[in-house]
Amino acid sequence: MKRLIFFLLAAGLLTAATPEKNGYEVGDTATDFKLKNVDGKKLALADLKDAKGYIVIFDCNTCPISQAYNSRIIALNKKYASQGYPVITINPNDPGVSPGDSFDKMVAYAKKKDYTFPYLVDETQEVTKAFGATNTPHVYILSKELKVLYIGAIDNSTDENAVTKKYAESALDELLGGKAVATPKTKAVGCTIKWKNS
Repeated sequence: MKRLIFFLLAAGLLTAATPEKNGYEVGDTATDFKLKNVDGKKLALADLKDAKGYIVIFDCNTCPISQAYNSRIIALNKKYASQGYPVITINPNDPGVSPGDSFDKMVAYAKKKDYTFPYLVDETQEVTKAFGATNTPHVYILSKELKVLYIGAIDNSTDENAVTKKYAESALDELLGGKAVATPKTKAVGCTIKWKNS
């Protein structure tokens, strides 16, 4: 039996199952994208000329966990954009499944929250799939060259008052200090992405 399996493998008739890669891992290089912002203009990461890197966050209007993190996302941009790491949020949800995530509702939400950072819509969900985002919010910190340096959660509690570990901030502080990210991957916690009905 062992000889038969060896022969079939050697002949290429039996292949070992390899897990399908689903999105970027830490150390991968992301592909830039061009998505529509709430101001109606298309934006790519390359358009942010002064950036040293990027805080890409898959986020939405409707998820209660995204809403709980909203002030922290605004605070991340306020603290790190001036240091070269701006926040770029992307709404991955299909409005056909989640009507509260329509483009018009995104525009209203960004205005209400006084966003000073891009809030992009991934209409085809191709960017979301390329990144491998599964939740809102889901954070990806990238270098200027689009190397993935951190993937995961903003911190370790949806309750802002119970946070004991600020994962994204720690990663950014390490990068700004010229160090490697000590904890480059954590588990993103949030609502599942609302995919298009196929």
